[in-house]
Amino acid sequence: MAKRDLNELPPPYYSVAVHTLPPLQSYEEVVYGTGPGPAPPNPLYYIPQQPPPVAVQHVCQPSAPPPSKKKCKCCHHSAKCIGGSGVIFLLIVLTMAIWFGVRYGARFEAFADPHNHDDDKDGTGSYGKLSRLSVLDTCPTSTVQCDAMPDCQLGTDESNCVRFGADSALQVRTSQHSHFLPVCYLGWDQSYADQTCAQLGFRKSFGTKALKTQQSIGLTVNKQLSLPIQGRVNISSPCPDQNTVSLQCTDCGRQQVTSRIIGGSVAQLGQWPWQLSLHFGGSHVCGGVLVSPDFVVTAAHCFPRSLPLGFDASRWRVYGGVVSQKKLPTPYLVEKIIVNENYDNKTNDQDIALLRLASPVEFSYAVQPACLPAFDQTLSQGTKCWTSGFGTTNEGAAVPSKVLMEVGVGIIDIRLCNSSKVYPGCVSENMLCAGDINGGRDSCQGDSGGPLVCQDRDSRWQLVGVTSWGSGCGLRNKPGVYTKVSSLLPWIYSKMQMENL
Repeated sequence: MAKRDLNELPPPYYSVAVHTLPPLQSYEEVVYGTGPGPAPPNPLYYIPQQPPPVAVQHVCQPSAPPPSKKKCKCCHHSAKCIGGSGVIFLLIVLTMAIWFGVRYGARFEAFADPHNHDDDKDGTGSYGKLSRLSVLDTCPTSTVQCDAMPDCQLGTDESNCVRFGADSALQVRTSQHSHFLPVCYLGWDQSYADQTCAQLGFRKSFGTKALKTQQSIGLTVNKQLSLPIQGRVNISSPCPDQNTVSLQCTDCGRQQVTSRIIGGSVAQLGQWPWQLSLHFGGSHVCGGVLVSPDFVVTAAHCFPRSLPLGFDASRWRVYGGVVSQKKLPTPYLVEKIIVNENYDNKTNDQDIALLRLASPVEFSYAVQPACLPAFDQTLSQGTKCWTSGFGTTNEGAAVPSKVLMEVGVGIIDIRLCNSSKVYPGCVSENMLCAGDINGGRDSCQGDSGGPLVCQDRDSRWQLVGVTSWGSGCGLRNKPGVYTKVSSLLPWIYSKMQMENL
């Protein structure tokens, strides 16, 4: 987490070289980060001990693929990723497996090729305790979307039928109408609210109320409680009294502490209660964001395909309510790792993943979920937001911060972020930029997967971004780039729903 004066910027970040991969392959495919320690005796993995100071060039080639906080392939951006003993542990284990021909070879190939399902006997996407990239669904030609009757093997035809607009306005798509429509409040009750939230992967609803709308067409509820919401509504024109449903599935985005340390950037307990620390091998590796009692949002690049042990859910520990790595509570265990099947490790597009926890989190003063944004959320240039994490406070540092850090950042217009002086053509529609274009305020290595949150008009904090990539930390014209959560809401909700089937 970088918050520095421009005159105190650190030296350039030193990346990890991977000699057996193509020149443009990012270092996250092999290692979570850099740190001191002996280099493994295997040419697959090379970690420079004390690399010489080499100036980092920020030159994007038009024909080259874009970036990665990780490492941008076209712009040589540095990772917002990992450091510390977990890296050494992971590399030692992998090196031993490769050197002695242990059974990881077959699984390595399976993870390297997401279309190789030979070991996936039950079709669930799991290899014993190993989780993997989401697999593509199989659907018959007669499939009808959102008719409340699952036709596809994994049920994807019914997994993108619900969304939320501003003020938590519930919108549903049915087989009768191709567009999302509001649900009329007349006839709506608590049982509908609870069942709809449960359908989406939440355990129950938190609150529901009437919301005025100007739309001339809506959906009225019927009494078929056994069906998902898209099968329990009929087209109505218009809703009686123009009242539609507002639905909240969690009491989210509430800060328990709002005061800050004057002149400091150390976060207090309860200030960012959705912030999580993901540990692998006993060390902080990435950040995460609690969005429900059962699910954590994080970055896909925290789980590189070429490291199958990183997909072993049993090796991960998730800590919540933490502001110091020296005072860790009882961890949450991970049941499954779900990485976006559309994640592109060359462009870092759609850099998002979900963790399903083995048991639900009990919310408390120090542990609360962040709100997911509306599907059509827009953020104007300069909107003040906050990012937090246990990342390094100096670019290129070997270990993450021992305390939770925070920094206020401003939203930067994507046109400016994609300009020739910043990240020319490297920022996709599924990304957003935040920081200070003049430098000095940024996330850093170890913050990957952590939250970028902004307050809505109800003073609730919404998860608008997931820390993904950038060039260095706090550099001028090199702000942080975050996965745009509103763009990937269909994926998030569909995966949560599919896990709930």
